[in-house]
Amino acid sequence: MSGKKLDKEGEKVVEIHFLGTCSGTEPQPNRRHTALILEYQEKLFWFDAGESCGYTAHLLGLDLLQTEAVFVSHPHMDHIGGLPHLIWTLKKLESLSKVPLRTEIDLYFPDLNIWYGLEKMLFLKGRTLKNGLGFCINLVTDGVIYAKNDLMVSAVHNLHLGKPESKENWQSFSFLIEAADKRIVYSGDFKTMRELEPLFVNEVDLLLVETGHHSVEEVCNYLVENQKPVGQLGFIHHGRAILNNPEEEMKKAKTIFGSRVFFADDKMSLTL
Repeated sequence: MSGKKLDKEGEKVVEIHFLGTCSGTEPQPNRRHTALILEYQEKLFWFDAGESCGYTAHLLGLDLLQTEAVFVSHPHMDHIGGLPHLIWTLKKLESLSKVPLRTEIDLYFPDLNIWYGLEKMLFLKGRTLKNGLGFCINLVTDGVIYAKNDLMVSAVHNLHLGKPESKENWQSFSFLIEAADKRIVYSGDFKTMRELEPLFVNEVDLLLVETGHHSVEEVCNYLVENQKPVGQLGFIHHGRAILNNPEEEMKKAKTIFGSRVFFADDKMSLTL
């Protein structure tokens, strides 16, 4: 990356890189499971980490050593399957770096067993990487979970994995990201659109919503009928309908929501 990115008026910009846009299906041509990066102020913020996410990001030319934080929405394989390789790749890139690193990457998990498994798999327990790159492990809970580097992330639980016995142990979350006066909602996987209500209190510049468990008609109709203040609507985590017939599904979406809608593809980037 080459310096802080600004638009023509000199304002800070947010870039989103879609690394994987498929739901938890069997392998699909030209698609990997869900992962995206928000690039802001020369730092990378990951949201979910599906298969091959580190590989894809590196080959897109992103500097993985600029990773600031990784946020995991829930502990399903199509959202965490790329984490071991991502961390291994960070280790490899650190070993090749000629600049000593003294930093910690924030990792946010709804279940700390994800990290304990990674520690065992990668033999990380009790050690830092070559030049001092380490990890700060955090539990995702409702409310603001990250507020650094001119960026804020808030989490709201949903019912994708059901209601836990203890209200402190929710396993699935949606996220609100606020940066450069932009508000971005990443749905993760969820059960009903009403679970996203707390994220629509103010205008949302970009809503990224999954269709692995929902139809485009369901999502678009909800937003229009309830007059939700959404500027742009992006579909991710694609299910069978979009995978099998994207043209027909896009026609449905635009008929209901208008032209401010897109279906994300792997290796696609978007600037806000």
